[in-house]
Amino acid sequence: MSQIGAPRGRTCSRSPRSRTLRSVATLSSAVLAVTVLAGCSSGDPADEISGAAQDNAPATRDKVADGGTLRWAVDALPTTLNAFQADADGTTSRIAGAVLPSLYTLDARGRPQLNPDYLESAQVVETEPKQVVLYKLHQQAVWSDGREIGAPDFVAQWRALSGRDTAYWTARNSGYERIEKIEKGKNDLEVRVTFAKPYADWQSLFTPLYPKQVMGSPNAFNDGARTTLKATAGPFLLKSVDRQSGDVTLVRNPRWWGQTAKLDSLVLKAVPRADRTQALADGTLDLAEIDRATADRISLALRDARAGRSGAQAALAHGPGSGITPGKALRSWALAHGSDEEKAEEVRAARAENQEALARYASAQTTLTRYTVRKSLEPAYTQLSLNGESGPLSDERVRRAVARALNRQELADSVLKPLGLPANPPGSHLALEGQAAYADSSDALGGQDAKEARALLADAGWVPGGATRKPAGTKAGSEADKQAKAEKAEKAEKGEGSGDAGKAGDSTDAKKKGSDAPSDEGLYIVGDDKPGDRHAVALGEDGPGSGTAVLAPAPAAARQSAALLARAEALDTGTGAAAHAARTVARTDKGVAGAYAPRGSAAPAAVPRANQALGKDGKPLVLRFVLPSGPGSESLRAVGDRIVRMLDAVGIRTAVTKVSDESFFKDHVASGDYDLALYSWPASAFPATDARPIFAKPEPASDGSLLVEQNYSRVGTDRIDQLFDQAARTLDEDEARDLVRQADARIWAAAGSIPLYQRPQLAAARAELVNAGAWGLAAPRYQDIGFKKPESPKSREKNQ
Repeated sequence: MSQIGAPRGRTCSRSPRSRTLRSVATLSSAVLAVTVLAGCSSGDPADEISGAAQDNAPATRDKVADGGTLRWAVDALPTTLNAFQADADGTTSRIAGAVLPSLYTLDARGRPQLNPDYLESAQVVETEPKQVVLYKLHQQAVWSDGREIGAPDFVAQWRALSGRDTAYWTARNSGYERIEKIEKGKNDLEVRVTFAKPYADWQSLFTPLYPKQVMGSPNAFNDGARTTLKATAGPFLLKSVDRQSGDVTLVRNPRWWGQTAKLDSLVLKAVPRADRTQALADGTLDLAEIDRATADRISLALRDARAGRSGAQAALAHGPGSGITPGKALRSWALAHGSDEEKAEEVRAARAENQEALARYASAQTTLTRYTVRKSLEPAYTQLSLNGESGPLSDERVRRAVARALNRQELADSVLKPLGLPANPPGSHLALEGQAAYADSSDALGGQDAKEARALLADAGWVPGGATRKPAGTKAGSEADKQAKAEKAEKAEKGEGSGDAGKAGDSTDAKKKGSDAPSDEGLYIVGDDKPGDRHAVALGEDGPGSGTAVLAPAPAAARQSAALLARAEALDTGTGAAAHAARTVARTDKGVAGAYAPRGSAAPAAVPRANQALGKDGKPLVLRFVLPSGPGSESLRAVGDRIVRMLDAVGIRTAVTKVSDESFFKDHVASGDYDLALYSWPASAFPATDARPIFAKPEPASDGSLLVEQNYSRVGTDRIDQLFDQAARTLDEDEARDLVRQADARIWAAAGSIPLYQRPQLAAARAELVNAGAWGLAAPRYQDIGFKKPESPKSREKNQ
């Protein structure tokens, strides 16, 4: 493993232009966005698939009250208001969605739809000799300073993001570099964009659209838009960013030409996820994404309310007072009023503290009854990443074995079923259920099959007892010792240094590393304490010491590899049949009587060969599994525990290391300091553009490192890159979707990452809040969010 701070794979782009920078949903929230090609022909398999529905209390605008302020939790205040900078985050995107033009927005199925607030139409009007897109802007669309939105804004954003001017510190520019020119059409409301080469994902461009005041110069782009926006053009405008209170305040835009925002103001409040239960209990939030523990607490409060149980009664039933029995209460009272004044004072203080805790819990439970839990599936999936740069996982057979050992359905069930959400493991790396590009290509790798996993490992040379066998060619006994001594003496004669000098150097190096050196704290080897792993010689089928290992014959393994590629090829081309992979049955060892056991005693049961730890050339098969240790990562760690058991069942041992949330992604995943890691990618509607950097084949740099872009598994192929490139340049939507699906089949076969489940999306919302909550794949429509109108007496009578 590479050391922390010394990444083995560089994440910079391999071309002068930078690629799309995708942030990772590693912990409590983190993930990436995948967008899909617009339009879908009837009969498309994606039309027949449905994930979890939106849960956002939909209401028509006439049922929503005018006015009010929504207090909406965000993870942190934005470090920049420029969504195209590297440190833009979820709060940046949320602000941009409310105050800036989005030419296309995502519907409930994660598909881009033209936004009529800004566009009357947008279409490809020419394909030869070059692709030309004509935008017809809404006649009333203006910036908050009164200036019309028009071609100068499009030109400024193109020039800033094209990658031609390196003075702009851009994080992403995919698609903009393909534009050749932008010009005004027949009038000021028409914008013609001509592409130097075809671009299928043109609908991904100019969202969000910034005014030319932001994009017009490097200084304005790099620094000016970090803290303020000179002009906006959405249903809300930015009023203030208060770093002391942690609030971002948005207010109605008086120049907005569309439907008036229902809310007077929208306040984004920076509340860390660990603090949200208390913030909700204090009644200081109206809407917040929450974890399962908080959702359970709200559900419990609602059940108590339905049962007629007050907050005080709830505190005694399941709160701080639930452990107080009548006997304990009587003893406490007696001590508090006893003759031992010192003890009595101590007990009275404890009783007062308990009463305060009971009162706080009762008050919190009462306040929590004002909320509901809204749930859907987040536009992101959690995956197991396999670092294929070096070590055992550089062998695709080992990666495939890991994948075949996993029961993805069990993992998805464990996370989603308790929440009442659909638990279908994702069948694609590039789209989610409902999106146009979605198709289940997981057959290119295959489902759980422990026998096939063990056969793949055996063919790769990882066998029971392999950790104690010396590599072929190793000299044994005194002969090896003599040779080592002779070499050492020869080095000493040549003045190459002594062993002591080497030790001193090592000590100095260790001191230099200091606190940067990784520690073993929090690390344990799964399977180390299992019987059988401590045997110096593996128990073979013929008795102790035989060391017989059943290897999958090479032709069988070759057929397995060919079958995987055949499955991918079938999805790649739509033709061909996948061959059946050979199976190797691992037999179970019988117990062998101990040499010193009394006659007739039962032999100790040997570890079944299927579960025995594996090794190769004297080295054990142990994979370093890195997990975040923060309070918001309990679910991720629980999934990690299940994965450990599944791998253990086929003989793969894991060294689990839990690291801080802050260093998990930056110091481990991005730098390549891991073998296995769990993290999430958000989904996007334009996979040919957005997903390419994640799965692009790493290329060697001049200094010997790898240029990995955002491919943190460091696994890729030329064919996958070619399919992405073809999908990005074809203007036939059906063909583009087919190419994306072919690329996904190849990604499955390469086994660099294994999608496990779509992330749950839980939101706590005031009961009267409508058009807000768990949006699923869709983008919020900010102007429709508000509080439900109180029912009139007539309406109440009608509903009774």
